[in-house]
Amino acid sequence: MPFKANAAHRHRISKQRYRVTNWAEYDASLRQRGSLTVWFSAEAIAAWRAEPRTTRGGQAHYSALAIRTALTLRAVFRLALRQTEGLIGSILQLLGLDLAVPDHSTLSRRAETLEVPRPSPCSREPVDLLVDSTGLRLCGPGEWLIEKHGAQRRRAWRKLHIGVDAGTGQILASELTTSDVDDGSQIEPLLDQITGPLASFIGDGAYDQAGIYGTIGERHPDADVIVPPRSTAVLTETAESAPTQRDRHLQNIAEHGPMGWQKRSGYTRRALVETAISRLKRVIGDALRSRTDQRRRTETAIAVKVLNRMLELGRPKSVRIA
Repeated sequence: MPFKANAAHRHRISKQRYRVTNWAEYDASLRQRGSLTVWFSAEAIAAWRAEPRTTRGGQAHYSALAIRTALTLRAVFRLALRQTEGLIGSILQLLGLDLAVPDHSTLSRRAETLEVPRPSPCSREPVDLLVDSTGLRLCGPGEWLIEKHGAQRRRAWRKLHIGVDAGTGQILASELTTSDVDDGSQIEPLLDQITGPLASFIGDGAYDQAGIYGTIGERHPDADVIVPPRSTAVLTETAESAPTQRDRHLQNIAEHGPMGWQKRSGYTRRALVETAISRLKRVIGDALRSRTDQRRRTETAIAVKVLNRMLELGRPKSVRIA
């Protein structure tokens, strides 16, 4: 059991209980997530064929929207490429449409260069950005092979960095890197994907770096950087006359304690990014099936778009039960 040795010194916090107030609407949105009419829309049918090419080179048969539609269905229903080809063919046949079906090789090849539109905030209000990262396994031999043949090798995986809008729950920025990349080094790539202003930047202790405060301060001077300082952190020499944001966090922690600082600063909202990661792994899965890094980036971009689309259909409104 985690922290068993210090169990007597830990806070006794009762589990919070919530009640969903819009259950009828949320229940309908959950059913819509599996509806083919949501994912295979009239827009996809109308723009299925690629426009005539005006430059030198071969003519593509399928538009980027058609490839995105196929890969979206693959992500939603967790299909292999051949099964995705079969699903698309059956849908077109049932609809009576005279459209060609992209084969699995075409889907794999086009995923290498496919452009997926970046998500954008639902409003122009400043965004409270929550950041975190998680690991995604790569395709490879199953656990039964290791058990049967006694193979001893470390499983390969990639790290997905995401930025979530605290107000809507949508993933506004994502970046796929190797497993040895530091979380703080991906702040600039994530901020490059945020088109609007930031109200706050909230992350865990891995983002307690001087460079991160400076980067956010240059791009979004009015944004609050809410990151818990390390246990060995000390005040700067100018803390009394001109305290930095990190100094104010340290002073607040010294006065009200870590739990009091979390409530006063709004750090407790960071749990929402962990909810987004949990949603990603429950709905899409915790592994990447593509074989190259560029196709894996396309795969994660499609997954982000799918999750955001599901949240647009409806999300629960919860109230805490006293």
